[in-house]
Amino acid sequence: MKVAVFGSRTASYDITSLGAANVDQYVSFTYNEARLDRSTAILAEGHDAVCIFVNDTCDAGVLELLQKLGVKYVVLRCAGFNNVDLETAAKFGIKVARVPAYSPEAVAEFAVGMIMTVVRKYHKAFNRVREGNFLLDGLLGFNLSGKTVGIIGTGKIGLLTGKILSMGFNCNVVAFDPYPNEKAKEYKINYVPTVEELLKVSDIVSLHCPMTEGTKHILNEETLSLTKRGVIIINTSRGGLIETHALIRGLKSGHIGAIGLDVYERESEYFFADSSSKIIHDDNFARLLSFYNVFMTGHQAYLTNEALENIATTTISNLRDMERTGSCGNIVEA
Repeated sequence: MKVAVFGSRTASYDITSLGAANVDQYVSFTYNEARLDRSTAILAEGHDAVCIFVNDTCDAGVLELLQKLGVKYVVLRCAGFNNVDLETAAKFGIKVARVPAYSPEAVAEFAVGMIMTVVRKYHKAFNRVREGNFLLDGLLGFNLSGKTVGIIGTGKIGLLTGKILSMGFNCNVVAFDPYPNEKAKEYKINYVPTVEELLKVSDIVSLHCPMTEGTKHILNEETLSLTKRGVIIINTSRGGLIETHALIRGLKSGHIGAIGLDVYERESEYFFADSSSKIIHDDNFARLLSFYNVFMTGHQAYLTNEALENIATTTISNLRDMERTGSCGNIVEA
């Protein structure tokens, strides 16, 4: 089975992990550094499947090209699938599969680490000490114990994040999800009936919901105005959950205390590449990076040995099952 992998840098962690999981050489991988879009789809010629990630484009135009090239499967090495036009895929008979739960612990632990970083200012202290500056001015934080943390989305990642904060840090964890998780009570997580109520009571808000039409810009001018002054916002999910203009206005006014972002709504132009010698033309992105109270990373919350191993193993299993049986347990449909 021939698979074209997009968005994989030479000798990168993707190549290493997929190679290690491909023990019986069932799959023949072709690695492409380029991301999938209409201009690069031709690289899938002669392959049975394409393997893509969060910032690849798999819209109707790309799927039409893939169908003409004889591609039968699209496998995502991630949980989200908002970048795939599922209706068009079904129309062309292209099966789509994902990795639904590669390592919830990886992202949950990262989210909590991000909270600790912006609250206790580890990143600022690190840079100061390296320069011989041992002053403590500007490094004042607050205890997490007793604070109210709002979790939006209680799938596996959100639930684990809440568990760590409630049972490990003695936080008062409240959550909103249209589909409540039965384990939440066991982890001392209490649901509130609306997002609005959650925003009003939370000292810290952490986003853990998928990117859909219903969740796009769930944090916007109106909803951010409901939050407490000095609120901490964490997003390790999808960039499009937050309206960037509203975020910038909240920072400029001083209403938002600090932000930790591992994602950005237009990240595809910059993330997973070295842009250190380039000009950032996205003015909103550049403005965000200029704030002293914004801590940003490049979509690395998932990046652990365990997660990469699970992603690679599940991806190959998905491919094997779809070729042999026409389906698999991780198929996604419109």
